[in-house]
Amino acid sequence: MIKNLLQKLGNKTLKFIQEIGQVTELFLGIAKNFYTIPRSRAIILYQMEHIGVNSLPLVMIIAVFTGAVSAWQAAYQLKGIAPLSILGGSTSRAIITELGPVLTGIVIAGRVGASIAAELGTMKVTEQIDALETMAISPIRYLAMPRFVASVVMLPLLVVFADAIAVFGAYIVSSYFLGVSFTVFFLSVKRFFVFGDLLAGLVKTIFFGGVTALLGCHIGFKTEGGAEGVGLSTIRSFVLSSAMILILDYFLWMLFF
Repeated sequence: MIKNLLQKLGNKTLKFIQEIGQVTELFLGIAKNFYTIPRSRAIILYQMEHIGVNSLPLVMIIAVFTGAVSAWQAAYQLKGIAPLSILGGSTSRAIITELGPVLTGIVIAGRVGASIAAELGTMKVTEQIDALETMAISPIRYLAMPRFVASVVMLPLLVVFADAIAVFGAYIVSSYFLGVSFTVFFLSVKRFFVFGDLLAGLVKTIFFGGVTALLGCHIGFKTEGGAEGVGLSTIRSFVLSSAMILILDYFLWMLFF
């Protein structure tokens, strides 16, 4: 029994290390094809629209309620400890450094990462990727690199919108339910705003966007088993991307703060 347990543990460990190597190899392959960005701009722009523009409505909804609930929670925490006049600063700083980047990253992992895995997985099981290779077209250059670049570029832009909308959502709750005026709220935001916080949050999203696209492409390229395999790949992409975003957030937080 112990022997079987150790054998399973060893197999899982080897498989995990092998997968890390495959993801690293895919990333290096994408990096080697960066020089083709100018002639792949049409594909990249299409992916930027799909990843960024089409995600805006969902990001806006999430951001408004993120800001609203942040204001309620901050007001509850400040009760009896500090005046509500600092509510704007406390909520905006939490949104800019943590809530905006992480929640937007997880939303994009669910919408875009899973979409990439499903799309490439379907191409894999229907042998469209094999057809590309037969025509001497690199799947990494044609499929993976545009999605990676578009995700890295668009996620910081989405987070800028999300931060602004979340702060507005926090102001709405503060003004209409907590009695904090426009002037008091935004003077507090201005007082506590640090440009380094915004910059650190945006740098984190570059990593979030990269890991989401990278894992989506990797899992899509490794899909097997027809429609069932595509479904499993979609779920796996979302789960791994979300977990990696939270893990990266922890280590990047230690690095920047």
